[in-house]
Amino acid sequence: MKHEEASPPESTAIRFEDVVSGQFDAEDTVVTAPLKRVLPPQPESPKLHKVLAQAGMGSRLEMEQLILEGRITVNNEPAHVGQRVQFGDHVKVNGKPIRFRIEPPPARVIAYHKPAGEVVSNDDPQNRPTVFRKLPKLFQGKWQSVGRLDLNTEGLLLFTSSGELANNLMHPRFGLEREYAVRVLGALNQEEKKRLLEGVKLDDGMANFGSIEEGGGEGSNCWYRVTISEGRNREVRRMFEAVGHAVSRLIRIRYGAMVLPRGLKRGAWMELDAGDINALTQKARNSAATAAQEASAPLADEGMTRERPPRPPLRGRRPVGRAPVGRGNKPNNGATGNAQPDPLKTNFGYIGADSYNRQRQEQGSKRGAGSGSSGGRRVGKGR
Repeated sequence: MKHEEASPPESTAIRFEDVVSGQFDAEDTVVTAPLKRVLPPQPESPKLHKVLAQAGMGSRLEMEQLILEGRITVNNEPAHVGQRVQFGDHVKVNGKPIRFRIEPPPARVIAYHKPAGEVVSNDDPQNRPTVFRKLPKLFQGKWQSVGRLDLNTEGLLLFTSSGELANNLMHPRFGLEREYAVRVLGALNQEEKKRLLEGVKLDDGMANFGSIEEGGGEGSNCWYRVTISEGRNREVRRMFEAVGHAVSRLIRIRYGAMVLPRGLKRGAWMELDAGDINALTQKARNSAATAAQEASAPLADEGMTRERPPRPPLRGRRPVGRAPVGRGNKPNNGATGNAQPDPLKTNFGYIGADSYNRQRQEQGSKRGAGSGSSGGRRVGKGR
């Protein structure tokens, strides 16, 4: 079946080939004047006297009178007329806690292009630059990083205001793939590839890649595209070191179904809209269900190899481009089979495309209105 719906251009996603060819670095050297980077506000929280009235404490006028008399506190501080409350606030009337219901704010997610030289920490004892200093102010709660990237690793880093979503996206049981472009010193031989795919022993246990694909390189610098389904500290670097190869550059280009968008400069961020956040959450649930099924399924025979294609981040969608080639896989010549879509070699469907395209359209309208800038990072309101 052919897809009649227009698809976003392939150039909207950073591909492994872009990193190897140098286009990834060349595009990031273009200097643009950024717009003011702020998050659009969320709907205002309800007022205290309205919440108490809805909880059956009395009329709104009566609640305002209690507030004026100093008989109501919010988070152990005297309340004031017109005060707004939010999810998680503790309200007491005459010293007694009051139970009321406020819906938690919807989760917010931003994709950040982390440059090398920044630490993923709120407070660094060595006073090094941190990623949190460049993030927009969150009106409620705080940003939580979805996993970490070490000091010298660059690429896609997700942040969310929801602790539950952060846990779902990075917990090992959900098995979301991380994809990296890795430059190492010296080419891997077949035995080293086999070890990395079957598992190497690290200080904190065994670790293995889901897939390894060669990307060429110059001289002793060799590029590889690898996938892994967990995120232990410096895991990719330690795995290559375990087989005798030092990593000279490491870039994360995909997390689950979220791909690093083309045009998102180092040190810049974009906010995902509601549709993309829902898709990201659903992909995590699907991955968890698939992992549970695979864990319970018996092996067909004892000689079954552990080497297998990586789990698709865009389950159920037909690949438009060519299928991944590597580790003995044949090019896709139209056969349906079990070929899985590759989000870096397909023309549509990766999470974040709609959000980023909307951002670019918004910037274009601002330029048309005379803003004179093309480097904004802000995304408009969600769907």
